[in-house]
Parts: sequence; C-alpha cells; structure tokens
Amino acid sequence: MAVEPGVEIKRLNLGCGRNILPGWVNLDRQAGAGVDAVADLDECAKTRLPFDDDTFDEILASHVFEHLQHPLPFMQELHRVAKIGCKAVFKTPYGSSDDAFEDPTHCRLCFLNTFAFFSQPWFWRADYGYRGDWKVDHIRLLVSRARYQGKTVDEIMSDVMRLRNVVEEMVVDLLAVKPIREPKQELHTPASLEIVLIDSVKR
Repeated sequence: MAVEPGVEIKRLNLGCGRNILPGWVNLDRQAGAGVDAVADLDECAKTRLPFDDDTFDEILASHVFEHLQHPLPFMQELHRVAKIGCKAVFKTPYGSSDDAFEDPTHCRLCFLNTFAFFSQPWFWRADYGYRGDWKVDHIRLLVSRARYQGKTVDEIMSDVMRLRNVVEEMVVDLLAVKPIREPKQELHTPASLEIVLIDSVKR
C-alpha cells in the first residue's frame, strides 16, 4: 500500500488466535498473548467494535468469516471502522470443498458471489437494513499446481463450477466505499478473477 511519508498506517488482524502480526492491531474473541483487543465478531449488532470510526487502512480476516452466524452486522460494523478505500482481505475455504463442510464450527459456505452481498448495489431488489458498502475488487482461487499446471482458465473454472475439492482456498480483496452507494443494480462493478497455482495452502 503506497502511503505518504510520515503517515501512520493502521492495520487490523481479525480473529487472530495465535497468528499475532507485529505492527497490526490483533483482535480475538478471547484475551491471550499478543492480543491487543477483545471482541465477539458475532455480536456486532449489539456491541460495537472497540474502535473509532474511520480507523483502519487495512484489514485481514483469515479463516474467520465462515465461523460467523451474523455476517451483515459484522460487515456493517467493519465498514464503520474502515477508512475510505480501506482494503479488507478475506481468506476462506471454498464452499464446495471438504474443508468448508468438515469443521463443525463453520456456519456458512463461501462462493464467488458471497462477498458481493456486502456492497449496496447488490441490494437493488431487497433491503435488510444493512448500511455498509464493500466493493469486491479482486478474487483469487487457489488450486493445486500438480493437478492444474498447463490447464486453461476456462478448463479450471469448468471444474470449479462442477466438482468438489478443486479450490483449496479463496482470497477476496474488498475496498470500503464511503459514502455508501445507492442500491442500484447499474452501480455494481464486477470483480477481477485470478487462478493461482499453489503447492499447498499456508495458514
């Protein structure tokens, strides 16, 4: 992220657990070594996150979102504490993988359009009271190099849409839009999609 000299960049690591990132505000549901802030991300409808409006320039949520029962209040509250243009990176198991199903603490499945529902233009047909606005900027689907080396994007995407256990991890880059846009279909902008060949997922 390019910044002006002398400007402090504030970064938030959500659901950090034991993955403490130096220089980041590490937030988890329970106190522990290296945890800077404690909050239950599933209680955002009742309890605000312990930060001021427009605090963060960058947010990381690595394998957190799939555990949440109440995503709309969470994403709205995250939007509140994000600065304009804040980049939020979400890493999740893909919905058609065993990883997404096997963990009994997973509450939801994530697919290509899951995060589009946190933009205002996506609600041109319905209003659930959600007032955040995140633009889906870029989606990366991580797939096995051994299995898909030499395959075209179309061939890989055909498998993604038809088969299980093709995508080993999905990484979605969101950008905070402020003020929020009107809920109009024509304001929706498609995200760019990238296929990334990997040897194994590192978490």
